[in-house]
Amino acid sequence: MLIVNSKVSKQESENFNSGDNFNSKIDEEYLRYIINKISIPRHYIAEHDNNIAIKNWLIEEFQDMGFKALCQGKYDNILATYNSPLSKCKIILGAHYDSVPESPGADDNASAIAGLLATAKALKQITNLPVLFIAFNREEDGLLGSSELANIFSHSNQFNCIHILEMIGYCSNDKGSQQVPPGLPIKISNIGDFITIISNNQSNQFVKPIIQIGEHFVPSLPIKALKVFYGAEKYFPHLLRSDHAPFWDKNMPAIMWTDTSEFRNPNYHKPSDTPDTIDYKFLRNVTELLVRVIHSQIT
Repeated sequence: MLIVNSKVSKQESENFNSGDNFNSKIDEEYLRYIINKISIPRHYIAEHDNNIAIKNWLIEEFQDMGFKALCQGKYDNILATYNSPLSKCKIILGAHYDSVPESPGADDNASAIAGLLATAKALKQITNLPVLFIAFNREEDGLLGSSELANIFSHSNQFNCIHILEMIGYCSNDKGSQQVPPGLPIKISNIGDFITIISNNQSNQFVKPIIQIGEHFVPSLPIKALKVFYGAEKYFPHLLRSDHAPFWDKNMPAIMWTDTSEFRNPNYHKPSDTPDTIDYKFLRNVTELLVRVIHSQIT
């Protein structure tokens, strides 16, 4: 029911259309800038003023890049589009911007917000960019922000793929640095140097192209793809702890990108989750892969 994939066949690789003419260089210093800017405790209730300040800053950052950005719903989600109306968007890229109380949340989830913004910046060159960028709020309070949007969007089948970023900036090359969530019947490397892509019945078809793109454009980034079949995700709570889960619940094609959170990062939900613990080369590689994947899905 659960299969881990990390390679495609030689024939599949040879048949892959790379789209090499797209320039998507990711600026590592921009990723640093974003993480340093928003890595303050920003829980919606416990640090409400900080949460509002980060919300306002993110809206301004999107607007400064030329995006239309607005605050949505009772939980202050941020929705941003470039030169296509929301009704024409086919892809969602989302990440939550809140943190748990008393944690700067550099990996959880400033790293993902950095990837979100850097991807938006890189894809601006696409005419009629059909991507909806979302910064969710209140992920740390039971996925309230994403649940609200999933309820709204479930009445439409306009989205071909939904990418959710959940902690994408922590990497370790030490043996024993990677753990497996309790109860998951999988075997993976005990070295935490890979990005994990988690999909289910509605999104498993996107796994192979992601791996192909990674092997072609970012060969130094190991990818582990966990494909869940037959609705088995409901039996494994660890697979339902981020903003992809409400979309899965609505049978929408969502994928989670993650460094596996506390199963690798010892700073998870702690005051020690600070910008100096982020591996910026790893984050840049993940973002480069993300940009290439989304580009392939809209062209």
